[in-house]
Amino acid sequence: MLDPWAIKVLSAPLEACAHILKKKDINPDQVTITGFGIGLFAFFTLWMTWYKTALFFIILNRIMDGLDGALARLTKKTDAGGFLDICLDFIFYSGVVAGFALSNPQNNAIPAVFLLVSFVGTGTSFLAFAAMAQKHDLNSPAYPHKALYYIGGLTEGTETIVFFTVICIFPAYFPFFAFFFAFLCLITTTTRISVGYKTLKTVARKKEKMVFDQSMNNNKNP
Repeated sequence: MLDPWAIKVLSAPLEACAHILKKKDINPDQVTITGFGIGLFAFFTLWMTWYKTALFFIILNRIMDGLDGALARLTKKTDAGGFLDICLDFIFYSGVVAGFALSNPQNNAIPAVFLLVSFVGTGTSFLAFAAMAQKHDLNSPAYPHKALYYIGGLTEGTETIVFFTVICIFPAYFPFFAFFFAFLCLITTTTRISVGYKTLKTVARKKEKMVFDQSMNNNKNP
């Protein structure tokens, strides 16, 4: 929901940094992998209950995630790079939740399970529709720069960063915030499934109509 606003605010500084990396012959995939490595430090520091340190690594990981995309737009966007980026992103998100579960299993394990289930819902609905959109040559007008069709929702990347920031600052309240954010993610999953299903049904009907009209025209012109 907040991603379009965040993109407008951050696009200029990310592009400036991307120009520097381009001059040093650093490619987007290297930035993606480095960012993921930084994200692993977030997992381990959360496990050690070093929440403020973990927050530093989380924010740095997210900056790198924006930077690899900016660099790709300056150099060359590839399907392999987009695939790598989205896979490592979802692993990172799950790792943060797992880090909190391990930091205090007695209080955090059950809320973390619900949160991970909700992440599976948002991730699955996102990726499944992206695959179908690619098959039908659909484009996202709101996110034309994304490697995959980016179907929006109530909880997107910006909201997730805000959530991670809040739970790192107030780790004792992780159960409350985890259940709350899981609920918001379930809303996102529901809306994505509904919108995605209706969109694909509409596309199918249009193609069937085109085939029917073409068949009728062929019959009229023997």
